[in-house]
Amino acid sequence: MESYYDIDDILVEGQRVPVVFQQAVNGVDIDPSAETHCVEPGSKVELPYWLAHELHLRKVAKMKVPACFNQRTKLELGADGASVDLRSQCLYFYEFGCKIAPLVSDRDMGSFLLSAFRTRYQKILAKAHNAAFTAHSKLLSYLTKEETNLYEAAQSSMAAFKKWRIGGPRFERASVLGRKRKEAN
Repeated sequence: MESYYDIDDILVEGQRVPVVFQQAVNGVDIDPSAETHCVEPGSKVELPYWLAHELHLRKVAKMKVPACFNQRTKLELGADGASVDLRSQCLYFYEFGCKIAPLVSDRDMGSFLLSAFRTRYQKILAKAHNAAFTAHSKLLSYLTKEETNLYEAAQSSMAAFKKWRIGGPRFERASVLGRKRKEAN
């Protein structure tokens, strides 16, 4: 859920998106080395999502699919999704994908995100329940923010279950059940 004060949402909207300008824009200083403060139609630039989104809504620029959602990434996730390092491509891979999916020309982005999450979800939970502490840091180094939260929640759940199973509070027999009835004479 989006929130004005949510730091994760702010970081997601700071991700860079390639855009192609549809109209000329004056008074814009996108390239500091440029002599003029004008962007010509057809210019390709990478902008933060929050700005690209506004320009896209106003039909000034058209968003392109970011590099983290390119065909190579789709093929890697299709082959062995659990071993792909999504963190290095985009820390907020799923959140960013959900924001950008309705705005780019890639029609199967939503189904791609869903299948990627399903594939990785099963592996993450399996590793969270069975992984040793040494494998913990290696695994977390390629998980996205959402997957890291999922992994930590699964580990916490497993630790609480083990604590309960070994020596946590057990069901106690009610003291009333332990007494014998007096015999009636």
